[in-house]
Amino acid sequence: MPAQVTSFFRRLATSVQQFTIAQRTVALIGVAVLVLGIAALAMWASKPAFTPLFSGLSGTDANTIVEQLRTDGVPYELSNGGTTVLVPEGNVYDERLKAAAAGLPSSETGGYSLLDKIGVTSSEFQQSITYKRALEGELATTIEALRGVQTASVRLAIPEETVFVSEKSDPTASVFIGTENGVTLDSEQVQAIVHLTSASIDGMAPADVAVIDANGAVLSAVGIGVGGSAGTQAADYEERVRTAVQSMLDQVVGPGNASVVVAADMSHESAERVEESFATPVDAPALIESLTTEEYAGGAGGAAGALGPDNIAVPAAVGGDGTFNSESMTRNNAVNKITESRTIPAGSLDRQSVSVALNAAVAGDLNVDDVAALVASAAGIDDGRGDAVTVELVDFNTAGADEAAAALAAAEEAAAAERIADIIRFGIVTGAVLVAFILGLILYARRSRRQRREVVEIGELNQVRPELELSTVPIGLEASRVPALLPPTERLDLPQQDADHRLADIDALAAQDPQKTAEFLRGLMDDRQAV
Repeated sequence: MPAQVTSFFRRLATSVQQFTIAQRTVALIGVAVLVLGIAALAMWASKPAFTPLFSGLSGTDANTIVEQLRTDGVPYELSNGGTTVLVPEGNVYDERLKAAAAGLPSSETGGYSLLDKIGVTSSEFQQSITYKRALEGELATTIEALRGVQTASVRLAIPEETVFVSEKSDPTASVFIGTENGVTLDSEQVQAIVHLTSASIDGMAPADVAVIDANGAVLSAVGIGVGGSAGTQAADYEERVRTAVQSMLDQVVGPGNASVVVAADMSHESAERVEESFATPVDAPALIESLTTEEYAGGAGGAAGALGPDNIAVPAAVGGDGTFNSESMTRNNAVNKITESRTIPAGSLDRQSVSVALNAAVAGDLNVDDVAALVASAAGIDDGRGDAVTVELVDFNTAGADEAAAALAAAEEAAAAERIADIIRFGIVTGAVLVAFILGLILYARRSRRQRREVVEIGELNQVRPELELSTVPIGLEASRVPALLPPTERLDLPQQDADHRLADIDALAAQDPQKTAEFLRGLMDDRQAV
């Protein structure tokens, strides 16, 4: 090893030995943090990028795939509650091919692939059930492709086609949705699921699809649609109208000076109504028209008369000529027929009432009738339906608002104080670290200044005194003054003239710069003590 490297490590070991306990502790902590940081960086840099191998797995399939990965020695990770298996990107395709060869995942619904397994000896019932399962599997797979949907299950109720039923029932469907954590489907996504399901089945209407999530909430009900039940629709309608009226009044009387309450009466009944009406067209020609005319001319002998009671002939009137005329007309006119079929869903608005309370302290000369007219227009009030609007000027109780404002101000002050305390604590810790660092630099600078001397090489000493080891020579002494400063027991055998010359140099240095000489001697003593 070169002499410069050996000298560096020896000086480093000497410096570490002279550290205090606090300095050694700080140095150890710094070295440990540096080593941990390097190790974490190396682990992060060497960690492979993981890619999903399969997602939405059942517990059985996930366990089988994990066992396969363990057998192949492929690292893996589990996410989404164990339903998703992650593997390094370079092993994704190989492991997928191996899983497919083993028939994994085995819990898939199969979709239309189930039709490939139907044999020629299967019954009509088996064929219909397999076809329905294939439709359910394809729909579930398609719905699972939506963003935010983790699992989906579809059940179809398709009535059997038969000629012995006069009225055919409509098919219905129920869809179960399991979303990812923290994801909630909005109305547009639910509407998309409903239309996707209804459009896939012949004769199914969107109102015949029910959608339920994993929390048991009905997102779409059969016969009602995505809007939900009548109660839900009433609450949504009331909130929508209240928000519109409140926003308008906040611009008129200021925020917090108006209170709006909306009560909507929604119908909970659904029905189907069929009406037929007939009307005669004006100036329309007859569709069918027939005219029958009958004429008869009597003979010269006169009328024979007609049979009377008991079949006795009654003589005819005297003087008749026996003629007979008859005419009849049959006319079929066109008639307009109007048949109207109407489906009345639950949740239709029967009546609503809007109540508005204005703060009398800020209303001033505000006209109540004008405000009522504005509210009626904004809420869509219909007098024929029996809707009502009430606007009153009242004195608001501001005690709760004042308490809330005081509590809010107190919370803001507490948060500000906490932020200031955090800043102070951070400043104290940072200042302490900086002070310790600066003190360490000062101590290091002072020690380096005392030891800033030229290093004596081993070869130079061996030229003067081969048996003298490097450890007996003070570190940092000038090579030209080493023999003169050695103790008498270790002083080299030099001519007396040279020794006197060295002593004269030391005396001259002491006379010229006593402080530098004292620092030089203190460094010499420290070096001697370290040895």
